[in-house]
Amino acid sequence: MKINVGKAIDILMVEDNPDDVTLTTEALKETKIAVNLNVVENGIQAMQYLKKEDKYIDAVRPDLILLDLNLPKMDGREVLSELKSSKSIRNIPVVVLTTSMAEEDIAQAYELQANCYITKPIDLNQFEKVVRSIEEFWFTIVKLPPKND
Repeated sequence: MKINVGKAIDILMVEDNPDDVTLTTEALKETKIAVNLNVVENGIQAMQYLKKEDKYIDAVRPDLILLDLNLPKMDGREVLSELKSSKSIRNIPVVVLTTSMAEEDIAQAYELQANCYITKPIDLNQFEKVVRSIEEFWFTIVKLPPKND
């Protein structure tokens, strides 16, 4: 799935909940910045995408990763660990966007070098606000690392 085309910010969303994908897509459509949103449903697909393997051989290196922790096949903690141990992709910023408020999940995500941890709000308006805040912070204020692919 992609929204907006042209010179845009590339986001990889690793999320198995279609409702959260829809909410994120809708919130990003309202932003002032062009965004290409690519979505994969599990951790194995995420690593294939990031390593440009199998059907993701032509994948564009993302500027930012939105990562859920509770994923099928390979969970977000495993993705974060593998991602941050790979020299070629470890500098891609990772925003953990998950339902878990557990202190151990938060601590572990930062131990595994997540760039930030956000608990998904249940309220639709709050969820959209969070997505817009991510967009504003990461694409307006922060200087992202250059793409080296």
